[in-house]
Amino acid sequence: MRPSARFSFACRWLIGGCLLTAAAHAADTAPPRLRGAALDKEVARLMQAAHVPGLALAVIENGKVVHLRAYGQRDVEKQLPLTVDTVMYAASITKAAFAYATLSLVDQDKLDLDTPIDKLLPKPLPDYDKYADLADDPRWRAITPRMLLTHRAGFANFRYFPPGATAYDPNGKLNIYAEPGTRYAYSGEGINLMQFVLEQGQGVDVGELMQKQLFDRYGMRRTSMTWRADFADNLAIGYDEQSKPLGHRQRGSVRAAGSMDTTPRDYAQLLAGMVRGDGLGAKARAEWLKPVQRIESVQQFPTLDTATTHDNDGIRLSAAIGVTVFQSTQGPVWFKTGHDDGTNNLALCLQASRDCVLIMSNSSNAEGLYRYLLDATLGPTCYPWFWENDIPYDHPEWRSPEARKQPHPPCAPVRQAS
Repeated sequence: MRPSARFSFACRWLIGGCLLTAAAHAADTAPPRLRGAALDKEVARLMQAAHVPGLALAVIENGKVVHLRAYGQRDVEKQLPLTVDTVMYAASITKAAFAYATLSLVDQDKLDLDTPIDKLLPKPLPDYDKYADLADDPRWRAITPRMLLTHRAGFANFRYFPPGATAYDPNGKLNIYAEPGTRYAYSGEGINLMQFVLEQGQGVDVGELMQKQLFDRYGMRRTSMTWRADFADNLAIGYDEQSKPLGHRQRGSVRAAGSMDTTPRDYAQLLAGMVRGDGLGAKARAEWLKPVQRIESVQQFPTLDTATTHDNDGIRLSAAIGVTVFQSTQGPVWFKTGHDDGTNNLALCLQASRDCVLIMSNSSNAEGLYRYLLDATLGPTCYPWFWENDIPYDHPEWRSPEARKQPHPPCAPVRQAS
């Protein structure tokens, strides 16, 4: 290794170590975690400042839900309150639940995470109409379930987007953009392919798998992978950044990448069960949170952007099965976010203490509260907020293209606007 390269490598790790040391000191001197009325007051203040109409918050300590509250409104026009039993769109926190349920098949020796999907399907993937685009690219044969569940298959997020959005391919075709297994590139397309492999190759009904392994186990009575008519009596309406109502889409088919409807109460029970490791044997638990691929991208999106950063070297930000993992001053952390128009969700857990926070909102503005709510409930966590593009609501300057070229170390304190 050249001297300059050794120096660069050493500096990166020194900086990472210094940041974690500084964060540890900050954790020692940080205000105590908020609970009860003090936490309610802080949530209400932040919601008003960030123009968030409705938000639910659950706090889990040692695997048990100790705080579960809903704030604001599920329907502003009708002035209907959001409750902990209001049905809300889970968006991509569905992926974490799907991966957790899928791991139960590993315990049953029904799925090997490293067997190529070529061996798991009864016929070649491109022979299915949905995947015919890959007929001239043999690299699909190298893709494994582990790659799909850790966003390393080389796909874009999706092959197409709604009218008016920018597609990665002008024809909306499915392409492999990176050699499978070589880099992290977030992909709902890959998660849905994992569902396809289970259904076509293993005869697994994913809707039934989720119901049996998760919804029944944790008493999630108002949760489903598809729309149910009984959800309509207590339903959250989504709102965009300008507080325009977006309604609530009624999803008619199971989509592992994000079709789940759930409630704050239901998902909080699921999250508590997941941090306890309920329902998984030793074999699956050993695989679940194991770091598989270091993440070096500046931000998670655009998925195919190849720009890199050293911001997250110190926390060892990495892909794991169904979630993202990193090291904080409080030990190993795993998390999953869910974003869609009118929906912002975050589930984050400190694995050593089994403490978690669940944030669910019917507003596109709620991601601007994540960093502050995490600090208030768990203390300093080194959450990679810039990588997730969860820009604090009072720092719009960090949304500019120029901000992507600037350092945003996750362990550094973020000062709130007065």
